[in-house]
Amino acid sequence: MIVWLNGTHGAGKTTTSALVQSLLPHSRVFDAEKVGETLMDITPGLPETDNFQHWPPWRPLVVETARHILDYTGGTLVIPMTVLIEDYWREISAGLAHHAIPVRHFVIHADQETLRARIDADAVLGPSPFRLKYLESYAEAARTWLREEGEFIDTTHRTPEQAARQIADAVNS
Repeated sequence: MIVWLNGTHGAGKTTTSALVQSLLPHSRVFDAEKVGETLMDITPGLPETDNFQHWPPWRPLVVETARHILDYTGGTLVIPMTVLIEDYWREISAGLAHHAIPVRHFVIHADQETLRARIDADAVLGPSPFRLKYLESYAEAARTWLREEGEFIDTTHRTPEQAARQIADAVNS
């Protein structure tokens, strides 16, 4: 199965995914961003974009990579990846469903003030204009389609450990 951790930048997906992995036996983290990085390395290059998710090959490559990893390893893949465009999520989830791969879709959520503070205080990436520019599109997705598609885990006043435990308990129930 796949445990997909969605949400905007700064919500805590990466931190939470490692903790979820430690709580779910036979699980491993698959960072779908690596698929985007592979596409970015193609030269002379793909069409100019501000986000590799806009390249049509990214979505089916994520599906196929996840499928092949699961076929090889079994168990559970924990995928921390922001997907804020509903059509992109539908394409990915339909592709996984086509291969009969069950998906638990969690949205790691925090209020806008908390997200800004986390992004500004990030010790690894530092304040990031790229990450900040997605706050509004996240807010819109969270108000609309994400509410129907994902299980919200509000991390505004919750530690990553508490969020991971809530996700692991939900998956195991």
